[in-house]
Amino acid sequence: MTEADTSRISRDAPEPLHVQIAAVFRDDILGGQWPAHYKLPPEPALAEQLGVSRGTLRKALAVLIEEGLLRQTRGRGTFVTAGVLEPRIAQRLHSLSEDFRAQGFALDVQVIGARLEGLQMTVQALLGAPPGTPGLKLVRIFRGAQGPLAYLVNWVRADLCPGIEKVDFERHSLFDVLEESYGLPVAEGRRTFSAEPAREDVAEALEVPAGTPLLYLEQVTYTRDGQAVEYSDVWINSTAVKVTSLLTR
Repeated sequence: MTEADTSRISRDAPEPLHVQIAAVFRDDILGGQWPAHYKLPPEPALAEQLGVSRGTLRKALAVLIEEGLLRQTRGRGTFVTAGVLEPRIAQRLHSLSEDFRAQGFALDVQVIGARLEGLQMTVQALLGAPPGTPGLKLVRIFRGAQGPLAYLVNWVRADLCPGIEKVDFERHSLFDVLEESYGLPVAEGRRTFSAEPAREDVAEALEVPAGTPLLYLEQVTYTRDGQAVEYSDVWINSTAVKVTSLLTR
């Protein structure tokens, strides 16, 4: 924060202080003075620099977090976002919806289909299911303020989850249902990432031209006792979402 920035904040102005601070920070972010992933100074130092209380500063930060311009990570601080959603699906076994919502993004889930079908042979093999095992085929679109973010096709072993086809998956996450309704603790998963051109049905769902490069994710999810319970194909609109991974050594 420079002297020029602080001079744009006035206690005599009609706008509340936190609104003025949010406007200054917003200009710095959109103008490029604060680039993507820039870490803001600690709250006490920033509040002192601005000459305001930490409560006032937090109100200003909350405005920009709600707008998706800032994000806060417990124990690490406040950062400028990359301008696109950054789920950490390469880092922890969270569902995509859990990652989006944990970052404070409003997410609309549209269920295209949820019905019992015989498992495809490939899926059957990946899940270690006997021939003839019924499966839930769950097809959804995740939408944000930017439009469609991801197109998901999940297959779940319905023999382990009787009645799962009746669940309202526009209100409940799949992992929550497996854990809380069926006592299947999700413990680990195998995720494979690749880039794929959008085929016709996926392009239509994500509202992009056919052939658009997408981030494709294939996943097999296992319970604590090593039982494979879910397989998914996920296509992510890479113009709206970036996958990040926090690495340590």
